[in-house]
Amino acid sequence: MSPLAAEVGQVLPGFSRTLTRADLVRYAGASGDFNPIHWSDAAAAALGLPDVIAHGMLTMGTALRVVTDWAGDVARVRSYSVRFTKPVVVAAETGAVVVFGGTITKVEDGVATVAIEATCGEAKVLGAAVAEVDLG
Repeated sequence: MSPLAAEVGQVLPGFSRTLTRADLVRYAGASGDFNPIHWSDAAAAALGLPDVIAHGMLTMGTALRVVTDWAGDVARVRSYSVRFTKPVVVAAETGAVVVFGGTITKVEDGVATVAIEATCGEAKVLGAAVAEVDLG
């Protein structure tokens, strides 16, 4: 691996992803998380949700792509944590567009700290999303 250049304030390339009901079914199969709030309109409504919601870990994992795409190797990620602030509501016909981005907030001792943002519509769906990346 060649060293990565990083500066405080550097904005990493972002991307958007449309999550669909089919994505939720595939993720449920891969993860083993078959909670019906991720696929059943009735189960979501019974809990007062506006529609089915995406798995938090699917959103979290997708958000980390901001870092891994920039770093070029997942092995560079030293740590990653998030707080789930709002659910990603996935409509049957249109899905849900989530926009991801990141900014380097600290560079010290060969490690960059990246603040990651994830929004769906006007809602910030991840809070305190932070990854540490080995620059060496």
